[in-house]
Amino acid sequence: MKSSNVVWMVWCLVLVLAGCDSTKKKCEPAQGNVEGIKLDSLATALKWPKELSVTHFSGPDITPSPACLAVAPNGDVFVGVDMMGSLGKDPGKGKIVKLVDCNNDGIVDRHTVFATPDNPRGIMPVGDKVYVLHTTFSGSKASGMDLVVYEDINRDGIADGPSRPLIQNISSPKFLQNRGTDHSTNGIRMGIDGWIYIAVGDFGFHGAVDQSGKKMTMLGGGILRVRPDGTEMEIYTHGLRNIYDVAIDPFMNIYTRGNTNDGGGWNIRFIHQIQSGEYGYPVLFKHFTDEILPALVDVGGGSGTGALFMDDDTWPAKYNNVPMMADWGRSQVFIHRVTAEGASFTQADEEFFKLSQVSDLDVDASGRMFMAAWDRAGYKGNPDKGYVVRVVPSQWEYKPFPNLSELPDHGLVEYIKSGSAVARLHAQQELITRKDGEAALLEIAKDSSLPIASRVAGIFGYAQAAKSASIENLVKLVNDKPIKEFVLRALTDRARQAVNVPVEPFLDALKSSDDRLRIAAMVGLGRIGNPDVATALLQTEVPASAVVPAKGMEGPHATPNSEIIPAHIAVRSLVRLNAVEACVAAIGTENSDLALWALRYMHDTRAVNGLIEAYSATNDSKLQKQIMNTLARLYHKEAPYDGSWWWSTRPDTHGPYYVTAKWEGSEVIGDFLNQLWKKSYGRDKAMFADLNGKLRLGISQFGGEEKVEVVEVKKPKIDLNKIKNKKGQIGKSSIEDIMLALDDVKGNTVLGKQLFTRQGCVACHSLKTSEPMKGPFMGQIGSIMSKEQIAESILKPNASISQGFSSVNITTKDGKVYSGFVTGESAGVVKMRNIVGQEFTIKSSEIKEREELETSMMPTGLANSMSYEEFASLVAFLSNQK
Repeated sequence: MKSSNVVWMVWCLVLVLAGCDSTKKKCEPAQGNVEGIKLDSLATALKWPKELSVTHFSGPDITPSPACLAVAPNGDVFVGVDMMGSLGKDPGKGKIVKLVDCNNDGIVDRHTVFATPDNPRGIMPVGDKVYVLHTTFSGSKASGMDLVVYEDINRDGIADGPSRPLIQNISSPKFLQNRGTDHSTNGIRMGIDGWIYIAVGDFGFHGAVDQSGKKMTMLGGGILRVRPDGTEMEIYTHGLRNIYDVAIDPFMNIYTRGNTNDGGGWNIRFIHQIQSGEYGYPVLFKHFTDEILPALVDVGGGSGTGALFMDDDTWPAKYNNVPMMADWGRSQVFIHRVTAEGASFTQADEEFFKLSQVSDLDVDASGRMFMAAWDRAGYKGNPDKGYVVRVVPSQWEYKPFPNLSELPDHGLVEYIKSGSAVARLHAQQELITRKDGEAALLEIAKDSSLPIASRVAGIFGYAQAAKSASIENLVKLVNDKPIKEFVLRALTDRARQAVNVPVEPFLDALKSSDDRLRIAAMVGLGRIGNPDVATALLQTEVPASAVVPAKGMEGPHATPNSEIIPAHIAVRSLVRLNAVEACVAAIGTENSDLALWALRYMHDTRAVNGLIEAYSATNDSKLQKQIMNTLARLYHKEAPYDGSWWWSTRPDTHGPYYVTAKWEGSEVIGDFLNQLWKKSYGRDKAMFADLNGKLRLGISQFGGEEKVEVVEVKKPKIDLNKIKNKKGQIGKSSIEDIMLALDDVKGNTVLGKQLFTRQGCVACHSLKTSEPMKGPFMGQIGSIMSKEQIAESILKPNASISQGFSSVNITTKDGKVYSGFVTGESAGVVKMRNIVGQEFTIKSSEIKEREELETSMMPTGLANSMSYEEFASLVAFLSNQK
């Protein structure tokens, strides 16, 4: 028997075992969603604008632990069920469930197990294909993460056999094995340019390979993109922490919601992603903020998850044309109202939709939005938690979306002209496959009567369909002012075709007063690859706001600074061009500041020699200091990343490198700096000490900082046994680290009982029914909550308020206010108990207002002073209370 037949038979067996069959099923409308009605968290977990209507689409019986979801343009919902969660490590617990709503009433009527990948973290349906990002396993151990594609040509809701890989190894297997997926690669989304954009967490990746055989490595997080056939993989932006998804608008503005460095508050940054931009985490974004693109805002604590740019004209205007960003940690979807400023934006964020630990959101072509709620499924998944809701405008009316493959070309064109970004994208992708698609897309691009969003879809669609043959016709459109930016972007969007693009339109755009146009030109010139354009790029002014932070001070990494963007992107393109000679030649000219900025990243002996010669050729002390700083920056470089280490949840943010290594220019630089140091005295010698400290040169005679190891340092493995009894470790650790430690540190229940009293828990909680009832009863907590849930409720009480543990405020008609827990309720009375055990009986007829509180009465930080062993003991003691 051929191996391919064996694979197919095994695949069929997997599907049968998953409870699926390979034939189409008639879809009978459901009468109701019993599981949705039963969800205990819905009463307190949902809050939404009055202009919207919400239904409980599916419950944990069908979609437990939903880590991600995506919606086909016709409304079919694909949910990634992830029973491993962020910290689980055992395979065989993932699947993608396809949900169908036959009668469009907001309740799932039919579902199938579409496929069974482990740890699904990103889904994108396009036509008969479904792109999926998921963890791979070799035996019982994670072997990496892959972007794959499934097909369902017969559209029976079940994938036609196993998946086909597009990119392999896009997350570090070592840390997937050690930690799980909490900092791994996550969401995927397709832009109108036809690229699939991938949110890479700060595990980064080593040795990722696409379908052309191209290999890449990325230290830390960022955005990776690839063509739908799995080729042309490239890094779009870099220097992000733990992003989970991307939101892409019709004009290819990309937004993410990611954390700052751990230990500094775990705050969320909302970031506009500009192609080729460097965002600095973790080594530049504190002390080298003059070199990075800053975030638009720091919104405080949270955990960013799914992202969507809402562009659908069936929605109310105030909820349309905005990035919608889910935050799992705050159980909230936020809207960021962006206002154009130069090449970027400013923003105003606001709460939009409250949903219990919301993990993802997406919208179809008729305006139906779907949101997935993790709903306290914990860090390793829970078969009894998680659900999906449907959200539509209150006056929304269903409009059927056709099978695009059955439409004529002119029908597809009408959808590209529509007010739905989803309809435009999917109609564009279908038209690209047609014989006459090129011509139709070019006509859309040319049509000045159309909205710009439709013309942009035509521009990028034509570039995808015609490939290199598109260059001639796109160049003819370059002077059409409303679309010029997008024509420039489309011309150089494919790096292997960009070498054939003329530079003249880009050089002309560099002179524009429109910063967005200038940025498109700068990025394009870097991709064309002609080093002769370096002189033009060097004429970009470095603004006064490019200020080096004072020694030991944290710079403004989350303050919008649109005026820094042109200089930053010009530098990135100069580095891509490796324009060493042009930059060296510009030293001492009016373009010196930008040239020296670019030279900081050019580890090339020509740069070193040129800088030394320029130092000797000038008597300008300010310029000499700048040159010396640039040379000192080049003394080390980042060591090649081999995937064997990660900077952990509390990285060293000193910068400018994380693991330093010397290179062939280091000795020459060291000798030159030493010669200057020997000639210096007084204040000048102090300058060398400051330089040594800031850049961690490790040149002992300069002083300023202790010498550090510089050659390919491996991060030491944390010895949990050595620190498990160290006081205060709980307060210094991320919740993920604590959860992982609980797997390895055995608690002492006797000690746990003592801690229950010592930490003050006994003041608010009773353990025996014979004791006075106070706050929530703990005598049966072990039978209600898992060890993990108990730990989370202590560490993050506001994030895990379970049924019966939520608190309420009741205001009576005579103005009295009662706060506490409801212990009993009938038609006539409500019985309550406050945190100190006082009981109240309130007549229902006397209640003026009753409000379920979003915050727990239990204060945060009660366990911060504990060691790992103490915390494990407290959790073990409570787990035994059954």
